[in-house]
Amino acid sequence: MNPDDEIASVFEDRVPLTPRGAIDEFVFEGLRRSAIQPAKLCSDQVFLRRVYLDVIGALPTVEEASAFLGDSTPNKRAVLIDQLLLRDEFANYWAMKWSDLLRVKAEFPINLWPMGAQEYYNWIVAALRKNQPYDRFARELLTLSGSNFREGSVNFFRAMQGRGPDVIGQAVALTFMGTRIERWPEAQRRDLAAFFSQVAYKPTGEWKEEIVMYDPGKPLAHAEVAFPDGTRAHLDPGRDPRQVFADWLTSPANPWFARNLVNRIWAWLLGRGIVHEADDLRPDNRPALPELLAFLEKELITADYDSKHIFRLILNSSTYQLSFIPQSDNPDRGKYFACYPVRRLDAEVLIDAICQITGSTEQYSSAAPEPYTIMPVEQRAVSLPDGSISSSFLELFGRPARDTGYESERNNQPSAAQRLHLLNSTHIERKIEQSPALQQLLASAAGPDMLIKQLYLSILSRYPTEAEMKAIQVYANGGGGNRRQGAVDVAWALMNTSEFVYRH
Repeated sequence: MNPDDEIASVFEDRVPLTPRGAIDEFVFEGLRRSAIQPAKLCSDQVFLRRVYLDVIGALPTVEEASAFLGDSTPNKRAVLIDQLLLRDEFANYWAMKWSDLLRVKAEFPINLWPMGAQEYYNWIVAALRKNQPYDRFARELLTLSGSNFREGSVNFFRAMQGRGPDVIGQAVALTFMGTRIERWPEAQRRDLAAFFSQVAYKPTGEWKEEIVMYDPGKPLAHAEVAFPDGTRAHLDPGRDPRQVFADWLTSPANPWFARNLVNRIWAWLLGRGIVHEADDLRPDNRPALPELLAFLEKELITADYDSKHIFRLILNSSTYQLSFIPQSDNPDRGKYFACYPVRRLDAEVLIDAICQITGSTEQYSSAAPEPYTIMPVEQRAVSLPDGSISSSFLELFGRPARDTGYESERNNQPSAAQRLHLLNSTHIERKIEQSPALQQLLASAAGPDMLIKQLYLSILSRYPTEAEMKAIQVYANGGGGNRRQGAVDVAWALMNTSEFVYRH
């Protein structure tokens, strides 16, 4: 086989590109209007790795990869999507995403304290695990009262850098409307704050515990207010204004609520929002494909705010399954989703992948003294329940501080220090050299060729090409036949490829 054809077969599918539904029709029409050629469909190998990372934040195991690649069923991609959406890891991975937005962190400047942060995180995981409709998810965060140590959702009102109604209004708009209110007219910001002017905090006898509640005794800022869309409202004494705001927010007619979520999901899966940045919805920041955004918004509302329905629509589209190899040099190809965007793995996903491949564990700790300082050794990074629990690796690779709730707080830009760490640190060296998983492979693989294939499946979720097999065999034959050292070297080399470090 021609080397170029062999590489193309690794990353691209030969199946003709056709629209599979409304998403593709909107995207392909946008590309046609802009004279941009879309990429080809991605190969099964690329899809397998991509969908595992994007849906559950983990690599497939050797057995899972082998089974999928050996399956000739025509609809196997759709079947795999449904399976992944049902796995517990889906809730854990997306709880990490939501914890970034909801500022789940024990210590400064978000002072939830460890017990509150853990309760908040557990509430998020439980909501995602039972696929709680998004309107109910938002309503519980905005309206419930109770102890922050027992009612996880009330920590929303404590996970802010301040407790004034204006600060709460700013956080609510960013989280649930995807908009930044700093540029709003003062009267509009004041009206939004009025809905949260009767939120109160009451200490209990337990250290650092607080009751978050509606206090009708607190004066309303003003009774005659306008919702952010300009609709007038009267706040009646004796009714929690948060309930009034939640009724407006979760209404199907709301111009922000559903649009914000589908735009965020699209950005999480495809690298950028239909409106970019994903948390900057405003009239003068136009969506790249307005019809697509309107379609997804309507789909979410029609599905009774079932967010998995949006995941399923996007993941099954040809648009999501495009190769990362562009077929056009048009500078707007990313804006119009002409190919899948290459992005470095999240810090948590990357270290979990390294630990999975090597069969090793990682140490995470928190400076907060209670209820723990050291996490269990089997702890996955994507499931850390508190932004204050960290490691030097996570900090080096851009895990967000969770101070603001902005999407941009997470930094996935590569750096020289990160490259050196993967290539030359004792941390990674020790994991590979002492790898229980590698020892098991050496013991079970029938021969050197099988060992190489198993390493490729484990690290890159694909089989090696013919050229790669030959190159490794030449290296191994020149190295004195030290099978173990050869396997270590191959593993280290593969873990330092862009193909491993980036989602593609």
